[in-house]
Amino acid sequence: MSITGIDHVIVGVRDLDAATAAWQRLGFVCTPRGRHDTWPTANTCVMLAGDYIEVLGKAGPGEAMGLDHFLTEREGLMGLAWATGDADAAHAAFQAAGLAGEPPKDLSRSLDLAEGSVRLRFRLAHPSPVAPLGVPGFACQHLTPEPMRRPEWLAHPNGARRVRAVTVAVDDPATVADAYRRLLGDAAVHVDADSATVRLGAAACHFGRAENGITGIIGIAVDVADLSQAATVLELAGVPAVPTPHGLTVPPPFATGVVLTLVSG
Repeated sequence: MSITGIDHVIVGVRDLDAATAAWQRLGFVCTPRGRHDTWPTANTCVMLAGDYIEVLGKAGPGEAMGLDHFLTEREGLMGLAWATGDADAAHAAFQAAGLAGEPPKDLSRSLDLAEGSVRLRFRLAHPSPVAPLGVPGFACQHLTPEPMRRPEWLAHPNGARRVRAVTVAVDDPATVADAYRRLLGDAAVHVDADSATVRLGAAACHFGRAENGITGIIGIAVDVADLSQAATVLELAGVPAVPTPHGLTVPPPFATGVVLTLVSG
């Protein structure tokens, strides 16, 4: 299988410094600032064991790959990167599913560390059209994975371990399910009366019918080692958390527009 899971989720923000502080307040360790080499964007990342959360903002004038348009409406979850070990194979899978995009392209960004700048390299495959998949996204192959995860970046005070699930509002979950069946096979897709769930490695994407015509990625669930530990971190930071049957949900204003649910088990 060329697409093996979720590589990362992308959060678009207007003020990267303020957003970094917000995610740190939630009990996450944020990496040093990174800057893309060919786009006027910068980021900080919440690195987890096998995936991560990219917090993305502008770093200068010029068009920023859809970020500008997204931020005219809101901050929050704007995209999803699927994990692949071979971007060319992912491109072939998109083609076979009737979602052929342009050939894979290379991307790099510089990560500013105390000992100097490190260049991280990626290879991306974009499906086209992306609409049938229900979410803006691309397949991401890491060409320089080693510098991405330092032990100190994985030691989150809230005990975060991985992205468990992504929730997306779409116009027609059945249409989305059909596209993922073509891409990933029948076994990866489960359809209920008005929703669809797609298994992506150890994580899942839940697609529900949009209300009031508002579509897009709504929220993420992050697995933590101990919910009581995470609750204590939030309480000490003055961040409200609503207990739910699934865990603890942080309201969007405290998570840069993201509906963030912390789960365990």
